[in-house]
Amino acid sequence: MSFARPPARGLFIAGTDTEIGKTHVTVLLIRALAAAGLRVAGMKPVAAGADPTERGLRNADATALAAAANIAADYELINPYCLAAAVSPHIAAKDAGICIETGSIVRCFGKLASAADCVLVEGAGGWLAPIGERESMADVALALGLPVILVVGLRLGCLNHALLSARAIEASGLPLAGWIANHIDARYERLEENLSTLERLLDRPPIACVSHERPGTEPPPAVVQALLARLGAA
Repeated sequence: MSFARPPARGLFIAGTDTEIGKTHVTVLLIRALAAAGLRVAGMKPVAAGADPTERGLRNADATALAAAANIAADYELINPYCLAAAVSPHIAAKDAGICIETGSIVRCFGKLASAADCVLVEGAGGWLAPIGERESMADVALALGLPVILVVGLRLGCLNHALLSARAIEASGLPLAGWIANHIDARYERLEENLSTLERLLDRPPIACVSHERPGTEPPPAVVQALLARLGAA
């Protein structure tokens, strides 16, 4: 199934915390939009935790986004700041003697966007994860000026994390384009009740509910239409 290409250029995929499945969700969305006929690129501006290769440091999340995309791009555009240590980005950058500059990220995004119909940009950690002495991932999203999709990792504590993150995103001035529920904890009790609570407190239903237990699951056409509507409204 194909859809009209939206005029907008991207979405920022934020998370309620680290290790809640932002990459899993972003890969699913890239594949779904690509299957709908769009040229889609993925971007991981800042990644902490990388392995040495013959071509330099490589981060697993960034390479997963590159593999899911249907346009070719240099790794350095997809992941301009690839940091070795698997710690908070501001610590990993300090260890490497690197200053993360949002202007450089914006330039890389522009090059990706020039070859794509849309770019899905995955954050690192949570919305306010530090990337320097004063800046956070929120500053990256603000510099890019993208609508935000919030990934909520369904586990104990997610109600608080989701509400705090949603309020911080809205306070930044960027539009919260929607949220996606990611079932990451098979032992999470009262799932449906907690989903209902999230829907009520976030004042909107989720764009999609996905699960790490079914990694090959693709969002249905209705989800793709919802994403396109948010891209078109950007």
